[in-house]
Amino acid sequence: MKTLPQNLAAHLAGRITTLATCWIVTRADGVRLGFTDHDRALSVEGVVCQPQNGLAPSAMSDGPEFATGGGDVSGTLESSALLETDLEAGLWDNAGVRVFLVNWQTPSDHVLLRRARIGEVGRAGSVFRAELRGLAHLLESRQGRVFARICDADLGDSRCKVDMTNPAYQATATVTVAQREWLRITGLEAYANGWFSRGRVKVLTGPLAGFASEVASHRQEEDKSVLSLFQPAPEALAPGTEIEVRAGCPKDLETCRTKFANHLNYLGFPHMPGSDFALSYPNRNTGLNDGSARVE
Repeated sequence: MKTLPQNLAAHLAGRITTLATCWIVTRADGVRLGFTDHDRALSVEGVVCQPQNGLAPSAMSDGPEFATGGGDVSGTLESSALLETDLEAGLWDNAGVRVFLVNWQTPSDHVLLRRARIGEVGRAGSVFRAELRGLAHLLESRQGRVFARICDADLGDSRCKVDMTNPAYQATATVTVAQREWLRITGLEAYANGWFSRGRVKVLTGPLAGFASEVASHRQEEDKSVLSLFQPAPEALAPGTEIEVRAGCPKDLETCRTKFANHLNYLGFPHMPGSDFALSYPNRNTGLNDGSARVE
């Protein structure tokens, strides 16, 4: 149940209302953008919501029995607030959306109607459309641990405990030549071939600063290193661009022990039997499933 501000409640109880809807979007890089269906700018929560920002959210709905409710939002990439490079850089992925009901005569009289997240994003020409997901979709996410042979921690997180500020696992490099899908760089010559495979690269300088992608592969070619990216950059990085590269981990016990010396914190179950073993039966001729320890 929502509690309306006193002034807004009195306004809604009147015979004539002056209402507008405002949307405040918080992107992945922390930038907040405001949009409104009113014909002039309105200031809400310290954000100026512009009518010409080119964003048009649809009506949102809640499903029964905790079904994921939502709607969609569309806009034109010709708007100054909706740049194609930002969209391709993933800055709108999982962006937070807050929807407000506002008295446009006194915008300080407003109430938060709902919260949502931007889900799947599609585009056609100069128009993009994004799915809005209500908070109920969080109930569909996996909770708890996954029991598998590989580790279910993320490299460097509080469960893994590897110090990623260690120069052995993090480095700064400079782009010499690049395409959207790969980078040829200097600064990683001291690292073994494949050291940064499955790692992460982040752009530090230039117009694409903040863009990040997982590294598909890392290989040494003469006096340069080549990184292939899982997610292509919005455009090719310019020579001289500074990047940060973090080592990768395939999440197996051997790599955890030899590369990171972190096997005491390994959170996988490398000796867990597979389904074939679990569903088989004892065989005195082979010695399988005789109740003895699998690992001495």
